[in-house]
Amino acid sequence: MLSIRGLSVSYGRVNALRDLDLEVRQGEIVALIGPNGAGKSTTMKAVFGLVKPRAGEIEFDGASLLGCSPEDIVRRGLSLVPEGRHIFQSLTVAENLALGRAGGASPDKGLLDQLLDQRFPALRRYYSEPAAGLSGGEQQQLAIARALLAKPRLLLLDEPSLGLAPLMVVEVFDVLRDLRDQGVTVLLVEQNATQAIALADRTYVLRTGNLVMHGTRAELQARNDIQDAYLGTVAAS
Repeated sequence: MLSIRGLSVSYGRVNALRDLDLEVRQGEIVALIGPNGAGKSTTMKAVFGLVKPRAGEIEFDGASLLGCSPEDIVRRGLSLVPEGRHIFQSLTVAENLALGRAGGASPDKGLLDQLLDQRFPALRRYYSEPAAGLSGGEQQQLAIARALLAKPRLLLLDEPSLGLAPLMVVEVFDVLRDLRDQGVTVLLVEQNATQAIALADRTYVLRTGNLVMHGTRAELQARNDIQDAYLGTVAAS
């Protein structure tokens, strides 16, 4: 579904990402993990047209995404939940959700009701209240629900557990498992390596812009050098 080949991104003289190869197949959850500054968020921004790659190719369903605007990328079937959630605090939950409609399309009331009743009941309770009153976990649920209203075939999430209490982290990861069961494909950036590897079908490990390790859930759970990969004592494999 998503194919990244030879992706390199620089910020001035700083190489943020070097020659990354990554793929996401339909129906998978694929995780991208690594320490701060590894290039995880840069990868997401490149996919969504928010930074311009220095080299490489990004394709979705065989068509290049390079040069596409974020709005066009949403229309093609991708949605991004950015790091920090980026909800509008002064708007109500309902108004935030309305912003998730791709291309200004009319709301899908059936999908909205399904999200509120089956996956995010807290959002139903606070539907007419300002989003500023939600807890961090509820705000993350709002950001995910907003992205899902665009009916994405591929959902990109950047650090969804960041700043959340442990119980809320469990709830967010439960939502992601449910989404996979419902056929939504997910590319997940996450610093919680243990949780991400346990959730994902396959995981890629980045360090200082380089891919140092990748494999299936079983392959990575069988390894005892994930921490070493973060610290830089494991060569690329």
